[in-house]
Amino acid sequence: MEFKQFTYLILSLALLLLLTLTGPNKTARFRDTFKYMLPGILFSFAIYIIWGTRFNQIGIYTFNPEYITGINLWNLPIEEWIFLFVVSFVSLQMYNWVKIKFASFEKPNVFLAVSLVLLIIFGLTAYFFRQRLYAFFTFFLLSVYFGYTIFRNRFKKHYTKFYITYFIVLIPVLLVKGILTALPVVTYNNSVTIGVQLFNIPLEDFGYFFLLLLMNISIFEYLNERRFF
Repeated sequence: MEFKQFTYLILSLALLLLLTLTGPNKTARFRDTFKYMLPGILFSFAIYIIWGTRFNQIGIYTFNPEYITGINLWNLPIEEWIFLFVVSFVSLQMYNWVKIKFASFEKPNVFLAVSLVLLIIFGLTAYFFRQRLYAFFTFFLLSVYFGYTIFRNRFKKHYTKFYITYFIVLIPVLLVKGILTALPVVTYNNSVTIGVQLFNIPLEDFGYFFLLLLMNISIFEYLNERRFF
């Protein structure tokens, strides 16, 4: 097995290492919060694994065998499983850190307004690109779940920290995703995307990460506030 076949695995582990080096886990009360983090991670993990397995099977995106170990679970590279878990875990740890470091910064009405505008944009994108499967599926599912958090009205107080976390974690995720698409480790079928890219990353991937983060944080906060266990 050649060294470059560990590329995707190394990038995923580097993302996890970044969390350790930056140190948010030292202030995020990890032991107290992990039991509420895990259900959200597992739920979103299951959704995204099913999503990834199906999309890989029908060729919406494919993985270059030169950059992966060749170990597959459910026809999906083990590296993709690790990447999804790492992103969810890192994001929730960063979110807990943001809650501490930006405790006094709250703009719930501003970010609720931003969310309503984004919801309209996501919904319209899903509608106008309904013939392009990756674009439609990503933005439709995002619109449904995002709309649920908005109109249920219990997540409003968490939007400020959610958006801060999104833009902080987006930086290393963009770096990793940019490398994955540039090599390319992952190749997308352009016929099922909008066709807009940033740093070689399809626009859909920004919605993909937005939904992943939203699932994790909304479930975490639901359990954390109610203290079921």
